[in-house]
Amino acid sequence: MLRLMAFLQTDCPTCRLIAPYLNALSKGGVAVTGISQDGELATREFVHQMELRFPVQRDPGFDLSRRFDVVTVPTLYVVDEHDRMVRQELGFDKNALNEIAALFDCAPVAGAYDGAPASKPGCSSRHLEAQTGDAEAPALNFQSARGVKASTIEIPDTEDAYEYCYRAFGDALPVVPPTRERIEKMLRATDLDPQQVIGRIPPCYGEATVEKIAANAVMAGCVPEMMRVLIPLVRAVCDERFNAHGVQATTHFAAPLIIINGPVRQELGFHCRQNVFSNVARANSTLGRALQLMLLNLGGARPDSIDMSALGNPGKFSYCIAENEEENPWEPLHVEYGLAREQSAISLVAAEAPHGVSEHNARTARGVLKSVSYALATVWNYRFCMAFEALVVLSPEHVRTIHRDGFSKRDVQQFLFENTGVPLRCYREEEPGEGMQQRPLYKEITIDGEPCYQKFRAPESIRIVVAGGTAGKFSAVLGSWSTGARGSQMVTYPT
Repeated sequence: MLRLMAFLQTDCPTCRLIAPYLNALSKGGVAVTGISQDGELATREFVHQMELRFPVQRDPGFDLSRRFDVVTVPTLYVVDEHDRMVRQELGFDKNALNEIAALFDCAPVAGAYDGAPASKPGCSSRHLEAQTGDAEAPALNFQSARGVKASTIEIPDTEDAYEYCYRAFGDALPVVPPTRERIEKMLRATDLDPQQVIGRIPPCYGEATVEKIAANAVMAGCVPEMMRVLIPLVRAVCDERFNAHGVQATTHFAAPLIIINGPVRQELGFHCRQNVFSNVARANSTLGRALQLMLLNLGGARPDSIDMSALGNPGKFSYCIAENEEENPWEPLHVEYGLAREQSAISLVAAEAPHGVSEHNARTARGVLKSVSYALATVWNYRFCMAFEALVVLSPEHVRTIHRDGFSKRDVQQFLFENTGVPLRCYREEEPGEGMQQRPLYKEITIDGEPCYQKFRAPESIRIVVAGGTAGKFSAVLGSWSTGARGSQMVTYPT
């Protein structure tokens, strides 16, 4: 007789996502047993909050987790009466849940339009985390609209406030001490309740209350008026489509890049011209820094633990640009995503560091864009196709050349899509390289008479932004992290 074992954690959002489906399987006659990797208090609260209808036992010494070699949670194991494994499924996947239901002669439990994503990765198994002697934390309540008031720390007069905050809250750079007076000044710039929860920041899902957003903004050096942009920024980073959980825990280079559009650029002093990726404006630098501090202090993604990026990205100090709409002959980014031109907006994309493209001699749109296409072909890995996206930041000088030839933004995307590929000769090597195994999924095209595999899935996989100074024929390509339902998607929010 088959039974289903589900390894779970009380603070894992994917475990909470899968819980109602496990309830449905149990109701359909499947013998479901939950295995909690957390303590008694958190487990009891988790069972109560999720209204679980199947038994849940604890794994206090992680003996079962080690025996079944659990790597992530949730992990589902279908086992027979002799405890032999019949099937194993990691994370949340609707197709897998329905296939498991069929093994038990149970009706499907996951529908395509039930409000949940098709799939979602889980969290690291608890026994693989560093173990501490800290007291057990209660189960997270993801439904609460109000958070607890931020605690106050009193430091002795002999302690330097800047040094203390650097050690306790910083990111290897000094921060402004978030005193009660400074936070209250920030809060006066909004009429929101200080304890209102704007979002829960992955990967540890700390409550981003208005008050805690203000505290991190103070540390970053933001002016109070920046609260107008900080609130939608937190909503964007907590949007499941952006998948900050994956972005913050990946070994890849990607960091959240903020793109500002609309009148707020001038109103708050965001910079969009020369040195747009540099330390040229307080608004750009402090907003990007505030986001990174919130990811550290509320999300828990510290670079010496949960943030596993192999090489990192200097954008993890601050990564914020504004679009140079005045030099953009096309619709700006936020209009492309459904907002009015006169609205202000903030967009968030998981991006690598900029890869420069120099093209000073081309006199046609085709000449400029061919240079860009060769840089695009190397995104992620030069032989890997179809799985990634890219942001192209075109400089005003390049844009003038392209627009003079009558190209629309859609024409630019289409040209880059049709002219970015990897020659088939690159796959003749005997050494098995990344991207080789996926060749059956690639589409073969011809570029300048040479057979190639098409690099991107669609023209929309290449996003276009105009930014930078009016002198200098330099543009940039920024590769993405993994995209699609299992990866990270660009999100745009009005401010």
